[in-house]
Amino acid sequence: MSPAESAGQPARKILLSTAYLPPVQYMSKLLLPGEVLIENDENYLKQTYRNRCYIAGPNGPQPLTVPVEKGSFHKVHIRDVRVDYSTPWETLHLRALSAAYRSSPFYEYYIDELTAIYKKKPVFLFDLNLWLLESLKEALGIDRRIRTTGKYIRPLQGEDLLDYRESIHPKKERPDPFYHPVVYHQVFEDCFGFLEGLSTVDLLFNEGPEALYVLQRSLPGEGPVRT
Repeated sequence: MSPAESAGQPARKILLSTAYLPPVQYMSKLLLPGEVLIENDENYLKQTYRNRCYIAGPNGPQPLTVPVEKGSFHKVHIRDVRVDYSTPWETLHLRALSAAYRSSPFYEYYIDELTAIYKKKPVFLFDLNLWLLESLKEALGIDRRIRTTGKYIRPLQGEDLLDYRESIHPKKERPDPFYHPVVYHQVFEDCFGFLEGLSTVDLLFNEGPEALYVLQRSLPGEGPVRT
């Protein structure tokens, strides 16, 4: 019996928003049974994971935000939102990742692939996010096809749909019966304790090949445990 079925809710479709270097909770959805879809026809929403992530910085949780071109705030479809390269934000993000994780055990094994994506300077936010997501999938060893919706899917369309577009949100904590955070080693944990809601790069740089195991342990039936 699948985790979703054991909770009394089939997971035929798993609907996600696009996300920039998505959090661990988001990435765990790729391990649930069902078809994974990323919404590409919704309107762009500010102050969400669509263009931001959080890492463990020297002073605590540190947001990294991808700037988008003006006009993207007014009923623009997410697939049409353009990245603003008028400032060297990508260089600043890579410097922030280096400052936070260069002493972590597996930083050097994965950073080059991520850097190569930034250097391509994707025009659209959706493409940037998708390329980074595919890179994270490969690094984690997740062999899972991801499709886009093609058209907007209305919320609560059916009980066979697990809709996470709004429930995985940096400022709105909502219960998730299909995710239980697993405590793993983090940089700066001696100062701040374990930080939840961080980007999957935090898990990957700290746990390397064991990162997939951490994700698997986060599925239903497993409580917060230290690996």
